[in-house]
Amino acid sequence: MVEILFIISIFVSSFFPSSASLIIMTLAGKITTEIGVHATAAKWFNLFAKQLHHVQNLTDRVHGTKLHRGQDWHHTESIKHWTYTIERTDGKVTTCQESIESIDEANKTITYKLFNGDIDQQFKLFKFIFQAIDKNSGGAIIKWTIEYERVSEEVDPPYGYIEYLHKCTGDIDAHLLKA
Repeated sequence: MVEILFIISIFVSSFFPSSASLIIMTLAGKITTEIGVHATAAKWFNLFAKQLHHVQNLTDRVHGTKLHRGQDWHHTESIKHWTYTIERTDGKVTTCQESIESIDEANKTITYKLFNGDIDQQFKLFKFIFQAIDKNSGGAIIKWTIEYERVSEEVDPPYGYIEYLHKCTGDIDAHLLKA
């Protein structure tokens, strides 16, 4: 990211010498976390690819979800409405809509786009990328990536969502072990 800013700065200063002191702040970013879990990658992927509506029953952090548009929870044209709590927002209930952008069964990867509701107040772009990776020793690694673009510099990067995903992942793993 720093290299890109440096290149942009050189480009700007070479074409606009009076702007040499121009500082370019990026509002876009990517945050990734990997969480070791006990359930298999296949169980995790099946839940998120085929039983997403059950997540609201597996963690207290998700208060509810409903199908907003479409007839299939797992179709890329369907839109779901979610209510959940992010602890960094002082326990405020957050709402958004979500759609599946892509599903890659071979790599057990799903990309979700979140929009509307509270998301649009802070972000121009907000995506969750879920990937379930088998571990040789059993269990799996759940890799969450958040791609985002903030609406302004006053908005913090979505670190609260990383905490949220860690806690939800623990809750869901406990359930998948029982199943």
